[in-house]
Amino acid sequence: MNTSGIPHQRALAALRNQFVADALAMPVHWYYNIRDIETAFPGGITQLEAAPRFHPSSIMSLHSKSEGGRRTANPRQDAEDVVGGVILKGKHPFWNTPNIHYHQGMRAGENTLNAHCTRVLMRYLANHKGHYVAGEFLSDYIDFMTADPALHNDTYAESYHRGFFANLQRGLPPERCAAVTHDTPSIGGLVSVAALVLCLRLRGETLENVRSTVQTHVALTHPDAILLRIADDYVLLIDALLGRDSDADVRGIIAATAVRSVRLDLPALISKKRDDREVIGRMYSSACYIDGAWPGILYLLYKYQDQPEAALLANTNLGGDNVHRGAVLGILLGLIQGQAVDHWYKALLLNQQIDQEIAQLLC
Repeated sequence: MNTSGIPHQRALAALRNQFVADALAMPVHWYYNIRDIETAFPGGITQLEAAPRFHPSSIMSLHSKSEGGRRTANPRQDAEDVVGGVILKGKHPFWNTPNIHYHQGMRAGENTLNAHCTRVLMRYLANHKGHYVAGEFLSDYIDFMTADPALHNDTYAESYHRGFFANLQRGLPPERCAAVTHDTPSIGGLVSVAALVLCLRLRGETLENVRSTVQTHVALTHPDAILLRIADDYVLLIDALLGRDSDADVRGIIAATAVRSVRLDLPALISKKRDDREVIGRMYSSACYIDGAWPGILYLLYKYQDQPEAALLANTNLGGDNVHRGAVLGILLGLIQGQAVDHWYKALLLNQQIDQEIAQLLC
């Protein structure tokens, strides 16, 4: 697959949309009551917004600062705080405050931590001309996450980050630092996948090699068999949309993926004309877990494939893990349309730096 023409245009739009979706959903990330979104933002989110000070669903104060998962009644006495001591320098006091926003202090158009980690991967791949070596990437990831002062403005780190650095502090080699918790099979594990796939495929790497590389990459932080299977389905969908003929049946591609991946009959579901909140939030969980998040993404993609702005707003205002769900949805919408939602992309605070990194990744 060459680096010019329609595939390149689709890849560019996809990556831009990923950062748009992340920033758009950030203010109401992990809001689990739709009415709370309406209270904070009457009419729902319609544009890029800053994170509110108060978060009605926040349980950040219950999460462990020394490892992945929640705080335990009897923590290890020798456990050091990963949050504040190793990563998220200067952010640890916020973890002790009930109802603090996970992304407190972030301005309209700022991106969350996992989006920044995607940028770390993008820079790594560009600097190494698309040659991926797991240990080398992990070195860049570790340097970024442990920088002092921090190289991002986020307050929260998902369980997988905390578990990884807890294991690193215990002396495990980086390639063996992936932690397994109740939320390892999480949609957050797919956020950086598209950058890797698009870079390698546009540089001529075979699909089979790309699939293998993605398995290695995801397992570094999310070693879960179900998530890894969905990651492979995601790779195949990206590739199908990236290299398709201009007259290809896009909805047919999405529908076939849903049947193969999760035995979901999307045309039948859409024909019932259910409200989005019935599908995502009732039929499928709006939380991070991949068994709900992935079908939810496919549903939104199928329904709104020719309305990218409406799709990203719908995803945002459904709450839950809308940031990471949106990042994947944004990629797929960009591949379909070949054009990003540019008025939001241009309003991202770091859009010029991100654009340079995308250009270097796809060159």
